[in-house]
Amino acid sequence: MPVGACPVWRRWRPSHLDPCLQGISSEEAKADSEAQKIRDLYASYMDVAARNKAGIAPIQPLLDQLADVDSRKELTEAFGRSNLDGTISPIGSVISPDRKKPERHLLSVGVVGLGLPDRDFYFNEAQRFQDIRNAYRKHIARMLTLGGFDRADERADAILALETKITSTHWERAQLRDRDKTYNLVSFDQLKRDYSGYDWRRHLLASGIKPPAEVNINTPSSLEPLIKLVNEVPVATWRDYLAFHAIDNHADLLSEEIDQASFAFNGEVLLGLKGQRELWKRAVDQVGGGFALGDAIGKRYVAAHFKPEAKLAMQRLVENLRSALRQNIEKLDWMGEATKAEAFQKHATLNPKIGYPDQWRDYSKLKIVHDDLIKNARALRQFYVDEQNARLKKPTDRNEWRMTPHTVNAYYNPTFNEIVFPAAILQPPFFDLNADPAVNYGAIGAVIGHEMGHGFDDQGSKSDFAGIQRNWWTAEDRERFETRTKALGDQYSKYCPLDGHCVNGQLSMGENIGDLGGLSMAYTAYQVSLNGQAAPELDGLSGDQRFFLAWAQVWKSKYRDEAMINQVRVGPHSPPRYRINGPLRNLNEWYQAFDVKPGDQLYLEPSARVRIW
Repeated sequence: MPVGACPVWRRWRPSHLDPCLQGISSEEAKADSEAQKIRDLYASYMDVAARNKAGIAPIQPLLDQLADVDSRKELTEAFGRSNLDGTISPIGSVISPDRKKPERHLLSVGVVGLGLPDRDFYFNEAQRFQDIRNAYRKHIARMLTLGGFDRADERADAILALETKITSTHWERAQLRDRDKTYNLVSFDQLKRDYSGYDWRRHLLASGIKPPAEVNINTPSSLEPLIKLVNEVPVATWRDYLAFHAIDNHADLLSEEIDQASFAFNGEVLLGLKGQRELWKRAVDQVGGGFALGDAIGKRYVAAHFKPEAKLAMQRLVENLRSALRQNIEKLDWMGEATKAEAFQKHATLNPKIGYPDQWRDYSKLKIVHDDLIKNARALRQFYVDEQNARLKKPTDRNEWRMTPHTVNAYYNPTFNEIVFPAAILQPPFFDLNADPAVNYGAIGAVIGHEMGHGFDDQGSKSDFAGIQRNWWTAEDRERFETRTKALGDQYSKYCPLDGHCVNGQLSMGENIGDLGGLSMAYTAYQVSLNGQAAPELDGLSGDQRFFLAWAQVWKSKYRDEAMINQVRVGPHSPPRYRINGPLRNLNEWYQAFDVKPGDQLYLEPSARVRIW
């Protein structure tokens, strides 16, 4: 197994991206051009000699600033500056489209602030989690020692105890998926009244945000106990908490000693990684990331490697899948005509985006230098914080993308009712212009269907054709839908990749519905594409067999145990083996394709099979 711990396709990157970026990094570039910024950001990351010489010094001004925090007012300001400073805060905020008024942006606040992936990691008494907590305590002490702090063990104990208290205020991840429960609109004045123990105005102003008229509270029941912690825990403990996370969050930008010490916990202990990737590959990730120069890299990737014929083929596939979705909705025997009419309207207005955005991000205000990586990181954070804060004054932009073109992924956005497929996903193993149609439908076709399916999963189905979060279902249809989704969730909750570590059928519900519905839609579309003709047999396999094998091929993976535990505890997707077999067991067509009989390992009685879309 390679040093990574993730599915093969997630570790694989677009075939020409790395050499392309390395070429840009060495070219002569005009001052303030995108090429100059790419070259110099890459060079500053690669200059390990300078990073080793500097040690902790590049972030010492930040640590000194945090050390000066000596009151609750200053602590509130430090929390507000956390995004810009690159540290952490127990109270977080995000600006995003308003789920009930998609034409405007809305500020949401909630409880965050953990160093471990989830509350289970703090409270679960299984040996694996006890070992992680002990390792985390040592990691905190190690980072503080590297930052020049004395009494590191004592401080580490206090920080872990603090995070454990913060965790007790958090909602469970499955609850956080609920779009109804996490939408709680209040006026800013009401926020101040109801949660008067915290200076919200001071926090937001420190964030660079003028307090808006209205705010969404993601998890209302969490705020009061969290604010109580903010006011009761000594400021000195909060200072140490901020300082530790400042060091840990910057570790991969500092010396090799600090970087490797951070990786020993965050990579080896949490994910089971056996070693870091080559420095230049990590530099590629830094430069091409969504909060770095992602659009600048994406623009070059598209120009060099995105074929127009691939986009045309993808557009045809999307329309074929759209037709298949309509056919599947028409055949539903559990949904009434009134709800179907709403579903058809949502289906008809679904907006596909393929390849790359119509307008690229403008980096002209961003300054990047070749010899100061921490300065560059600060400049990037300032650039994106300013961009984010400015959204509150602007209407939403439905042409905006949330992924870079060179990202091997796709997504559905319920607030805009759109499906988005970056250019990089339009290549093997997902898509091949020269591939057998059965393979393309079983691979990228099922991915298209999966993203469409999110518009009709347990949460996406709460938004209508315009992206407005509202109930467009009759009570009877919603009840029948939830009966089916519960049955699916119960199936997945029985899947246990490791002893004591089972899939959370509720947490993974949306993705499981997407997989089942997507594969069903893709199969329908594939059959329609045959125009009533029999598919040719190739390599001894029928068309249906090749279709289902392509689905399996997409998700083939190798996982280390540590990464698998993370996946089932915090990931929204089921582990790959269940992404493959979970939907197949519910599709009659798969049984017919492979002559699956009672007594076979994956056989499900027909009455136990779930069909939703």
